[in-house]
Amino acid sequence: MISGSVPEPMQDEGWKWGGCSADIRYGLFFSKDFVDSREIKQNARTLMNLHNNEAGRKVLEENMKLECKCHGVSGSCTTKTCWTTLPNFREIGFLLKDKYSEAVQVEPVRASRHKRPMFLKIKPMDTDLVYIEKSPNYCDEDPISGSVGTQGRLCNKTAQHTSGCDLMCCGRGYNTHQYSRVWQCNCKFHWCCYVKCNTCSERTEVFTCK
Repeated sequence: MISGSVPEPMQDEGWKWGGCSADIRYGLFFSKDFVDSREIKQNARTLMNLHNNEAGRKVLEENMKLECKCHGVSGSCTTKTCWTTLPNFREIGFLLKDKYSEAVQVEPVRASRHKRPMFLKIKPMDTDLVYIEKSPNYCDEDPISGSVGTQGRLCNKTAQHTSGCDLMCCGRGYNTHQYSRVWQCNCKFHWCCYVKCNTCSERTEVFTCK
């Protein structure tokens, strides 16, 4: 339950007390007003950003959760109180990451010279993320795009995510480097008055992209 004083409503479309439920309607309204207000240019990128902003809000709205609590003698559920809550932040993050990986490329087409472009050739779903230009190939060095490439980058031989050699090296393979590290270890103080250490060594493998 929410305790403390109840905030005053904010104008006509402001915050409204709804018990324990999250005020998703006001949250979506505020987000749209705050985030979309930056998109003022009449161009394709504006349409892309506005669509992706709305897609993110719809993903959140569709994943709202209903939580309930039973009330009654000895744990019985003679009365049930339910409220809606926001999903876990990390859960929404994973959903949007999946949609980012499956984003739809769209082509903006102008209806006329003086009208703003509209997405005409491909109609994405409401919750699809979209893009208008393919990303540069970050595998290779490209001064124009600012990409330094992945040649010589350290990679993890066993990892399956982006730091793994298979992905990081873009299918070019990797080089294996072996080296030994030597350091003083197990140091002990002897009375009086010196410190005696052992010499430890370790052989290590490092992998770099070809």
